Amino acid sequence: MVPNPLLVVAAALVDADGRVLVQQRPPGKPMAGLWEFPGGKIEPGERPEAALIRELHEELGIDVEAACLAPATFASEPLGDRHLLLLLYALRKWKGVPEARHATALKWVKPLELHRLDMPPADKPLIGLLEALL
Repeated sequence: MVPNPLLVVAAALVDADGRVLVQQRPPGKPMAGLWEFPGGKIEPGERPEAALIRELHEELGIDVEAACLAPATFASEPLGDRHLLLLLYALRKWKGVPEARHATALKWVKPLELHRLDMPPADKPLIGLLEALL
């Protein structure tokens, strides 16, 4: 039995040039300064897609339709006394221009360039699949 699992959703926003959006975690947060895919925790009783739509609006100021979220892959990582299950969706269509509302910075990068960024342990295994998909 996994003790106290932490369910998190994230999006790989992909632009017309095949670049992916990552955001930098702000000072004062766990893993501050690391680059990650935007997203956040799934609240109790919330569907993963609804959580991601909510998080992308809060974090980036963009609006997303559930039909535009394509399940891509997941990561499973120990995280202290909890276990993180991260669901990653690919997203190519949204309304608005992403802005760093809760992050220090945003950056558009080619999937291959993700290997050079300092990222949380759960995000690293997702890079290879993104390279293959894009």
